[in-house]
Amino acid sequence: MQKVALVTGSTSGIGAATVRRFAADGFQVVVHSRSSREAGLALASELGGTYLQADLSQEDQAAGLVPAVLDAHGRLDVLVNNAGISWPVPHADLDGLSAADWRRLLEVNLIAPWLLCTAALPALRDAQGAIVNVTSHAGVRPKGSSIAYAASKAALNHVTKLLAAALGPGVRVNAVAPGLVDTPLTADWTEAQELWKTVSPMGRAAQPADVADLIAMIAAHQYLTGEVILLDGGLNLR
Repeated sequence: MQKVALVTGSTSGIGAATVRRFAADGFQVVVHSRSSREAGLALASELGGTYLQADLSQEDQAAGLVPAVLDAHGRLDVLVNNAGISWPVPHADLDGLSAADWRRLLEVNLIAPWLLCTAALPALRDAQGAIVNVTSHAGVRPKGSSIAYAASKAALNHVTKLLAAALGPGVRVNAVAPGLVDTPLTADWTEAQELWKTVSPMGRAAQPADVADLIAMIAAHQYLTGEVILLDGGLNLR
């Protein structure tokens, strides 16, 4: 039976590149988004997959996403927690983040992945499958669009390790922590673009396919678990 991969937040950027990569690897793919329904339906149709819409900030919708995948496909082999939210708040602006902002970021970036992992666990155990969490360079280094965003990704990195320790050997759990990635969201981040171009050993930001290739490699690796792999073109060396 064909393996199935669910990639959250997968109608553009890293997520879209990831479902394309899994489809090329022979997976049945499930495309997900919160609001871009037309793009999701088009991509799923192109790849011969399924599209599901859910607002991951809503607990019932987040918890219901995996059961919808199982209803459609009967199995789940790989869960990629890619969906996330972010907006810029200078780190020194302590009044720029309200308690509501923190809750919103944590709901989508941390709690939703937890709910998805919990819901997916029985199917992933049956499949001897894998979870890949897409976190961020900001969860490893003191950087990022805001302190709350960086904290949410740092927490997800640690949850990755805790889950790997708890769920092995039946389910492998790893994370990819990208640095700057060329997407429509980052197109006008001129300062960050210049930093990666002039300082990182690779001399450029990542492309979405760079991240997708690593996600697919991690998901396929039968021994790798509990790792947070920094994908920043070597900027961490500087």
